[in-house]
Amino acid sequence: MRPAPGEVLHFSEDPTIARFEPHVAATARQPEAYVWAVDHDRAPDYWFPRQCPRAMAWVEPTTSAEDRAWLGAERVHAIEFGWLGRMRTACLYAYRFDARAFRPFGEPPNAHVATGPVEPLGPPVPVGDLLVPHEAAGIEVRVMANLWPFWRRVVASTLGFSGIRLRNALPEPGGPEESAGPAGPAGPLGPGETEESAAPEGPAAPGGPAGPQ
Repeated sequence: MRPAPGEVLHFSEDPTIARFEPHVAATARQPEAYVWAVDHDRAPDYWFPRQCPRAMAWVEPTTSAEDRAWLGAERVHAIEFGWLGRMRTACLYAYRFDARAFRPFGEPPNAHVATGPVEPLGPPVPVGDLLVPHEAAGIEVRVMANLWPFWRRVVASTLGFSGIRLRNALPEPGGPEESAGPAGPAGPLGPGETEESAAPEGPAAPGGPAGPQ
């Protein structure tokens, strides 16, 4: 599930949104109100249940041979065992937008934002089983008892990476209990969590959606 040329996507578990209003997410690190969306390259970051913590890594042109061999695939998305069932059953929808209403956000860009209200190009499209687009895109999904050992290795490597909703992950083995489980509160950002995990995916503002997902 990726956007067509000239479009961006917003992923949501709410299929009833007719008009998207800019808002400031509670977890956002910027004061401006935005409507969030993602392009072709970043869409896979959101093929997950909204609250699912995930650690993602991929090979870059500058990735070392050692790190490439360690990862063992071009792109890997890691989740916890407790989220595997939800990956198969979550009801996620993709809203399509004209990309001309948005501008890139971040350096390098990790999302697209609109500063005014926007309406989808059509009804939302059900994504279905979230493992299916991963398989179609050749992205390896790894299910782990704990994300932190993988994440610590990734952020110290030459791989590209993104961590989203890591504050919802199980606690790091041997570390302070800084994170909540899948049903726990959002809390602060987890250690090492990237900004895009906060900005594009904040809780919904009254009357508005919640970011790309």
